[in-house]
Amino acid sequence: MLFETHPVDLSELMAKVQSGKIQLPDFQRPWKWDDERIISLLATVTLGYPLGVMMTLETGGSGTRFKPRPLDGSEIPVGTEPQELLMDGQQRLTSLFQALASGKPVDTMDVRGKKLIRWYYLDIERSLDPDTDRETAIISVPETRKLPETSARGAIDVSTQEAECAVGLFPLRLVFQPKLKEKWMRAYGGNDDSRWTRWTEFQSTSLKNIESYKVPIIRLTKDTPKEAVCTVFEQVNTKGVQLTVFELLTATYAGDRDYFTAHGTDFQLPEDWEQTKGKLSPYPMLADLQDTDFLQAVCLVSTYHQRRGRPGTDPFGQPSASVKRKDILNLPLTEYLTWAPRIVDALRWSAHFLTRQGIFGSGDLPYRSQLPPLAAIRTVLGDQADTEEAERKITRWYWCGVFGEQYGGSLDSRLPRDLEQVVSWVRGGREPTSVALASFPAARLNTMSTRNSAAYKGLYALLMRQGCTDWTYTKEPINADIFADQQVDLALIFPKQWCDANKIPRERRDSVVNKTPLTNRTRRIIANLAPDVYMEKLEAEAGLPGNWLDDIIATHLIDARYLRGTSGRGGPLRTMPKQAILGADDFDAFYEARSAKLLELIEDAMGRRAVSREAAPESAADYQQEQPA
Repeated sequence: MLFETHPVDLSELMAKVQSGKIQLPDFQRPWKWDDERIISLLATVTLGYPLGVMMTLETGGSGTRFKPRPLDGSEIPVGTEPQELLMDGQQRLTSLFQALASGKPVDTMDVRGKKLIRWYYLDIERSLDPDTDRETAIISVPETRKLPETSARGAIDVSTQEAECAVGLFPLRLVFQPKLKEKWMRAYGGNDDSRWTRWTEFQSTSLKNIESYKVPIIRLTKDTPKEAVCTVFEQVNTKGVQLTVFELLTATYAGDRDYFTAHGTDFQLPEDWEQTKGKLSPYPMLADLQDTDFLQAVCLVSTYHQRRGRPGTDPFGQPSASVKRKDILNLPLTEYLTWAPRIVDALRWSAHFLTRQGIFGSGDLPYRSQLPPLAAIRTVLGDQADTEEAERKITRWYWCGVFGEQYGGSLDSRLPRDLEQVVSWVRGGREPTSVALASFPAARLNTMSTRNSAAYKGLYALLMRQGCTDWTYTKEPINADIFADQQVDLALIFPKQWCDANKIPRERRDSVVNKTPLTNRTRRIIANLAPDVYMEKLEAEAGLPGNWLDDIIATHLIDARYLRGTSGRGGPLRTMPKQAILGADDFDAFYEARSAKLLELIEDAMGRRAVSREAAPESAADYQQEQPA
C-alpha cells in the first residue's frame, strides 16, 4: 500500500511541528488565516468536533525529495530533516500550533486584512453554558493582553496570571504545558470551592476535548512515486469541495413524505431556487445572491418565530434566531414553504432600500452577507419597516455594519443578534450592539484602495446617495439608470501619470480619497491628463461655464480650486498660472480637504464621530497587500 490511515493525537502533532519532524514542502503557499477563522477552528476543537482529514508524506523516498520548510511559528534548527511533509492541512495545523503550542502570540489579521497579533483564551463560564455559542467563548486579545472599552468585548485586561484567573479566562497557550497549567489551575481555584467545581467540569469537557483530540491522518509512504504525490496534492488543493447546506437540504426535502403525499411529487429545492432567482432578476444589486444566503434569511425568520415566545427572552442575551449550519439543515420543509415567499418579498424591498443608499449593482454591494439579516428584519417588521423612523434606524444599522466592517468574518452570532436587536430597536428598544460599538478610524481612508474593502464600496455609494453629478452628463445626479446606461465607475481625480510625475505616494494616489464615480465618457476625457488640463476639456465638452463646472464638481465633495492650480493657503485665494504651479502641494491640500468632507459623510451615515488619526493610526503597511483597482 502506498498510504495508510490512522488518527494521531493533536498533542503529538504539536510536538512534531515543534521539533521539525513535520514540515512543509517548500512549494506550499504561505500560511495566513484571519482571526475569526482561528477562533472558529479553536471552537471546533474545544467541542471535540471533527476538523477534517490531514495528509502527510513520509520522507526518504527516492522519488519524493522536496525541499522542506518549517510551519510558520515553529523555530527549529536550520538543517533539521523532517520525517513527514504536510501535504494537506497547513492552514489548520499551523493555526492550532501557533495558538496552542508555540508559546508566542499569533501573527494574523482581521477580516479586512489588517495585521493583528493575538493571544487566545477560553472563557470558562461561557464554555460550560450549553446554550452559548462556543465561538463567543473563545476570546482573542492583542499582544498586550488588553482590550479597550471600545472593543466588541468591552474592556478586558488579562496581562497577568492573576488577572486571567480573576475573570476566568484560561490561556490556551498552556493547554499542552502540564506544569504551567497546574499552576494556573491552583491560582484560579484558590480557596473557593465553587471555582474548583467549575474547574473540574471545565477540565472534563473543554480541556479534555483538546488534550484527547485526535486528527485523522492519511500518510503517504516514502514509496509513493512523485507523479502520484503531485496528483494527490493537486486534487486536495483544487477539488476538495464540501457539500453545501443547500445540496444537503435538496436531498432532505426531496424525501419529504408529507409533501409527496399532498402533491404526488417530490419537492425540488433547485427548481424552487431557480424560480426565486427569476423573481429577483430585475434587481441588479441582488444578482450575486447565493442559495445559502437565501436559506440563511429563511432560517433566521423561522427560528426567530419558533423560539421567540419563550418567557423572558432578551434580544441582548443569547439570540433566539440562528443561522448555524445544523439549524439550516434541520429547517423543516413546511417552514421553508411558509417563509420563502415572504423572504422573496423582503428581498425586493431590500433592493429598493439599497437603491436609496446609492447601491445600484451587485459588484458595488459592500457586503452580500448583510442581505440575509436585512431581508429577515423586513420580514419580521412587515409594514413597520416603512415608517420614516424605522427607515432611519435600519439605514444607520446598515452603514454601521459597512463602515464598522462587521460583516466580513464568521456570522453565526452576528446575523441573529442583528435581526433581534434591530427589530427591538425599531419597536422602541435600545440601540443595537452593532451600532453602539461601530467605529471608523479616520486613518482608514488612507488604506481603502480596492473593492476588497466594504468601506471603500460603501463610500462610493454614499457619494451617489448624496447626489453627485457626472462632470459631462449633467442632466441630473447619478441614479440607477445613469449608473447602468453610462457605465459609471470610479476614476482617479489626480490621474496616475500625474501622481507618479509629482511623486505622490502610492497609498495616497490609490486611496478612495483620490477617486470618485464618473461616467465612461468623462473618464475617457480625463484619461491621464493633469487636472487643470482636463478641466478645460470638460468645460468645452459639456459646454459649461467654469463656475458651473466647479459647482458640479463640488457635488463630489471636491473643491475645484485645487484641480485648477489655485491655492487657499497663506491668505486670500489667488489664481495661479495653469500647469506652472499645479503640483504636490495642491494634491496634499486637495487630499486633506476632501478627507475631511468624506469623514463628515461617513459620520453622518453612522451617526457617530470617526476615531481620530492620533487615536487610531494606521497605514497600508498594516494590511495584507492589495492590488490597486
